[in-house]
Amino acid sequence: MTRPVPMSELWRGQILESVHLGHAVICDDSGQIVQAWGDPDAVIYPRSSCKMLQALPLLTSGAADKFGLNSEHLALACASHNGAAIHTDRVRSWLTQLDLDETAFRCGPQEPADIPARDALIRAGDSPCQIHNNCSGKHSGFLTLCAHMGAGPEYTEVDHPVQQAALAAFEDSTGQSSPGFGIDGCSAPNFATTVHGLARAMAFFATASDRSDRQSMAATRLTQAMMQHPELVAGEGRACTELMRAMRGRVAIKTGAEGVFIAIVPEKRLGVALKIADGTTRAAECAIATILTGLGVLDADNPATRKFMNAPVLSRRGLHAGEIKPAAGLMQGPASGFNA
Repeated sequence: MTRPVPMSELWRGQILESVHLGHAVICDDSGQIVQAWGDPDAVIYPRSSCKMLQALPLLTSGAADKFGLNSEHLALACASHNGAAIHTDRVRSWLTQLDLDETAFRCGPQEPADIPARDALIRAGDSPCQIHNNCSGKHSGFLTLCAHMGAGPEYTEVDHPVQQAALAAFEDSTGQSSPGFGIDGCSAPNFATTVHGLARAMAFFATASDRSDRQSMAATRLTQAMMQHPELVAGEGRACTELMRAMRGRVAIKTGAEGVFIAIVPEKRLGVALKIADGTTRAAECAIATILTGLGVLDADNPATRKFMNAPVLSRRGLHAGEIKPAAGLMQGPASGFNA
């Protein structure tokens, strides 16, 4: 088994202070590995990076069209949002379309990451609710599919028809049987796969517009929704939103907890998946920006790129203290560099 390799580094002054190891795969339209770092067969939980896979049954079942969902709904179904008003207002409206309220969710409450939304709750003396949960868009999708199926309310149970549909779509897209699942932060099952399997699924999404089967057409709609509404997929200041904006609708990217990141690159017909072994978000953000820059779809000099790749580390007074940089091996590629 191949060990994880250096992917991101933190330099403070002239000293390498921290190194983040990980695995990454770039997969082509045939599902083959174009480039890999570390162990492509490392088994991981994709966490929220696979929300577009979990949303496939929402479209393939006909539920999305039955309930009149648009591209904003689909972007939210794939989102790990900040809980800002642009997110929570839309989730509330979606629940209204379903004749449901917040109590139908099984994701749990979460303090919004959006500072104005958080401060507004504090000033009002209110507590966060489940609508503020960063996964409430995904759970709205689950509830829509649940209503379409006429299934029971406990839609996060692994043997529930909603989750079994998600598992079938997940395994079909990754090309692998999942070895098991863990419970995600939002209480839904998160099915495991390899880094290669996750990259293969993203390559399936990247080439979906070539095909006319139901699952491929669903993948195309979800990818387009993410690229069309980057502000709904994450939020202001977040890597997903800022880097997608910088790529001007050419690429869909999505973070997952514990250092996971994916990219769907239609123009290159490629899928990307990476996992930072220690679960550090800053390292995953640096690594995905580096890979996208190497593929030629993200400008290294774009201000958004510079926030995450070769990002300055500042003191509390704003003094330049160091940088978060890609490791040399990630910049060069595993062999001869980026030629995908």
